[in-house]
Amino acid sequence: MKLVYIFFGCILLMTTSVYAGQADVVEVDVTRTADGTYKFDVTVRHADKGWKHFADKWDIIAPDGKVLGTRILAHPHDNEQPFTRSLAGVKIPENLKEVTVRAHDMVHGYGGKTMTVALPR
Repeated sequence: MKLVYIFFGCILLMTTSVYAGQADVVEVDVTRTADGTYKFDVTVRHADKGWKHFADKWDIIAPDGKVLGTRILAHPHDNEQPFTRSLAGVKIPENLKEVTVRAHDMVHGYGGKTMTVALPR
C-alpha cells in the first residue's frame, strides 16, 4: 500500500511541474503599419529559472499552421514577469483575418496558453 502512495505522489509531482513550466501568452497587441506589414507586441508569462529554463521565443501562426513570424528571446526574464517584446515587419497574406500567437520555453517546448487575435485592416 505504501508503494501505491509513493507512485501516485510521484505522478502528481511530475504532472504539476510540467504544467507549471509552460510559457503562456497573456496579451497581444497587433498594428498594421503603413507598408502593409504588421507589428506585434506580445506579453508572455513564464516562471523563468535562469539560463537553462526560460521562455526562449514566441511565434505567429496562420490558421493552417504555417509560422509567419518568430521573435527569439535571447535571455531569461526571471525578475520581469510578465514581459512584453515586439516583432515588426511581419508579412501576412491579405486573405487571413486572424492569427494565433504561441510561446515556447527551452524545457517544455510549446503547450502553454495561446491567443488568437483578429488582424486590423
